Amino acid sequence: MAVTSDLSTSTRSSVSPSSMVPELALRSIDNNWNRARWEELPADGNRYEVIDGVLYMTTAPSSFHQWIIHRILRIFFQQVEDTSVGVVLSSPIGVFMPGCDPVQPDIVVVRTEQLGMFQERRIVGVPALLIEVLSPSNAEQDTQIKRAAYARANVPEYWIVRPATRDVLVYSRP
Repeated sequence: MAVTSDLSTSTRSSVSPSSMVPELALRSIDNNWNRARWEELPADGNRYEVIDGVLYMTTAPSSFHQWIIHRILRIFFQQVEDTSVGVVLSSPIGVFMPGCDPVQPDIVVVRTEQLGMFQERRIVGVPALLIEVLSPSNAEQDTQIKRAAYARANVPEYWIVRPATRDVLVYSRP
């Protein structure tokens, strides 16, 4: 991990030979970020999230990462939307929850009775399920930082899809 004067960075090559575009993850040094500052960031195709006042930025995901998300979405559309259980969305969509807003999970599941959470192109509240597809460039963010923040926000269920090991870690509220 290389450290610059204001950001720490890590890069990686995609895990699939079909997509050799490097991904980049950045973390701000200051911890004064909030929703108002986040709203001022450019819509430039990068993913910006604020957790505990720290801004995290990741570049657009690799085509392999997006392919995995697409495969998961196909299953969830059939099981959730086609049965009227709820709505399934994918990033980029801002999710504002207590203690970790705003975040942009790869996949968000909102139950039908939670549809009031949709406000001005955002979700304000705690969705039923959040899913992240793990990338080496931001593994610590998804497995540790977000996991702790989502627990504080009382997210009922959080899944981490790990392509390298072909498994899913499931964290749920007791």
